[in-house]
Order: sequence, then structure tokens, then C-alpha cells
Amino acid sequence: MGLIKRKNNDSDDVDSISDYEKEPEEKVKSRRPGDNAFRQQRLKAYNPIITTKTVIPLFLLFAVVFVPLGAAMLYGSNQVQDLVIDYEQCENMANADYFTEIPEEYFEYNFKTPITEKPQWKLVTNASESDPVENKICQVQFPVPNDIDGPVYFFYQLENFYANHRRYVISYCELQLNGEPSSVHVVKDTIGQNCQPMSTDPASGLIYYPCGLIANAMFNDTFTYPAAINGTSDDYVMTQKGIAWSTDKNRLKKTQYNASQIVPPPNWVKKFPDGYNDDNIPDISTWEEFQNWMHPAGLSKFSILYFRNDDDQLKAGSYQVNIGLHWPVLPFNGKKAFYISTRSVLGGKNSFLGIAWIVGGGLCFVLGLVFLVIHLISPRKMGDTSLLSWNKEKQHAE
Repeated sequence: MGLIKRKNNDSDDVDSISDYEKEPEEKVKSRRPGDNAFRQQRLKAYNPIITTKTVIPLFLLFAVVFVPLGAAMLYGSNQVQDLVIDYEQCENMANADYFTEIPEEYFEYNFKTPITEKPQWKLVTNASESDPVENKICQVQFPVPNDIDGPVYFFYQLENFYANHRRYVISYCELQLNGEPSSVHVVKDTIGQNCQPMSTDPASGLIYYPCGLIANAMFNDTFTYPAAINGTSDDYVMTQKGIAWSTDKNRLKKTQYNASQIVPPPNWVKKFPDGYNDDNIPDISTWEEFQNWMHPAGLSKFSILYFRNDDDQLKAGSYQVNIGLHWPVLPFNGKKAFYISTRSVLGGKNSFLGIAWIVGGGLCFVLGLVFLVIHLISPRKMGDTSLLSWNKEKQHAE
């Protein structure tokens, strides 16, 4: 008995040891989502039931809101007074000896009082000794039939110039614009954004400043502010201070380059015919015209602010603007114009937004009336299962 008992005890010990040494079972992998409201689609939701009692008042409400807002936008747009004169054909059509009328297809105006005389232009080609750079000047005379309250803005407008081209918009050096003296490696080899193909001068090997396609293509036609003619009024003095975004003061800073390290971009030769020296390197932190150009437009037709006058009234009379012609647009079938305008709460003159709101509100009103008439003539019972497609098939079969 003792031996048998001993054997039983030994067997029990072996079993207990084997149970202890047995490895735990592996967890069964599962792709079942966690048991929570988000993963099991138990989140609370609002399921509106579209009925005639909700749809008809909603359409009428949209009409009541949209139509007055659209009318207010259209009224504000109509209060804007502006004048646009295309001058790209001045070199080909203007006379060099006297002023001639500008064809109607090259100007557009919106004044409270209709103009009685057309704008005129004249081309001056003889370079003055004091300023040999301005060897082609388009003189444009235009009437202002009524007084215009400030602020008044002077833009130049380009058309058919695609500044949104993918290679063009990344051709600049952000570090260089921030004032850092970037090396050739930075402006030429930076991955994703660099100044190629306008990074360095092939002849001297020096860095272009500012480098890149955007800076090289900067619009460089020059404008004088409107000067009164025929003694009808006073010159309307405008300024370039305050024409750029205030945030550009933090982005564009004065460079730390020396004049011996850099050269102007090729298309800036008229402005810097002898290159840079320690006194004429442009300070882009205060050059607001350049700051505006460094914001490429998203569309092929765009306007950029050049002058402004926030306080003075533009008196009725005749004015003249002299335009230095340097930026050609005819080779790529482009257009260029100067654009004088006031503003409304929504910006410049644009009737589309107001018309769109009025049309949208009118459609909502018409749809609301149509649904109301249908509901009154042939109302439909809510929850009528006989109108379900499968029930209609059964009724048709019977």
C-alpha cells in the first residue's frame, strides 16, 4: 500500500510540475473593431425627415435672405467708380506728334456722370538727356466727369500672363528674401524650391539678387500720378506707401550681401545699367512695389496696386498719366492697362456676386411656390406605403 501510495504521490508531483512548466496559450489575433460607440457606429445622429412642412418654408426663408443680400451687394458694386485704359497698342496706334482718340475697345469706365470726350494718347519716343532710360513714353489723357471721394486706387492690370505656372511660382529663394546672404548651393540646389534657372550669372558666376523667375519678370513699366491739364483742376498726388501687405515687412528684409557678391537680374538692366554698388542695392523691406509683385496671381488676368490716396477727393477735370514702356506683352498676346478705382465694402467693382445671390434667392422662391401649389392641389400622405415601388408593382399585377 505504501509503495502504491508513493507512486501515486510521484505521479501527482509529475503532473503538477508539467502543469507549471506548460507555456501559456497564444492570444488569438482578431481584426474585430473595438467595442465602443465610434467603432460600432452607435454615435448619436440627427436624421431629419424632409416633409413639405419643412421644405417649403425653408425655400421661402432662403429667398427672403438671399435676395436682399444680393441686392445690397449689387448696390455696393454699382457705387464703385472706375476707369480702365488698355495701352499695349500705344506703340503701334498712337501718333508721335499729337494726341489721338483711343478706340473704344481699349477703355472702359463707370462714373456717375457719362463722359463727353474720349481718352486720348500720344507716343513720345525721343529720349530725354536727363533720363535716357525712359525712351518710350505713352502719354494718356482722360476725363473725370464728376468728383470722386477717396480712397482712390491706381492699379496696373495684366492679362494672359500665367503667373501660376508651376515652375514659375517656385523659382525664388525664401532665405534670400529674408535677408540672409544665401550661397550658390542654397539658391541653386535647394530641393523643392530654388531660383533655377535664374540663380547665377553665367558670365561672372555671381548670384542674382533677387534671384528667380518671379523677380526677374517684375513688371517695370513706370507711371506718374494723374496730373491736371487745361487748368481744370489740381494734380492728384498719390503715394506708394501702404500699397503692400503689412505682413511683408516681416518676410522681406534688407539683404546682408555685399555689392561684390551679387548682380541684378537680367531684366533689371534699365534700372541698374552699371550693376550694383554699395549705395544702390535695393532694400526690399521698404520697396512695396516689389513686395506686391512677389505674390504671384492665381489667374491669368490680375491687377496689382501701384498708387493710392486715402484722403483726397479726385476732382472732376482732365488728367494725364505718363507711362514708361519697358514691359512688352505683345509677343505673348498679352494685355496691359492702368486701372483707377474706388472701393466698396466688398472691394472693387464686381456685379457677379450680387447677381448670383439674387438669382439663387429667386430660384428658391420659385421652387417654394411650385412645391406649395403641388402640395395644395395634390397633397401626399406621410408614410403612405402604397407609393413604394414594390407595392406599386403588386397593385399593377392585381
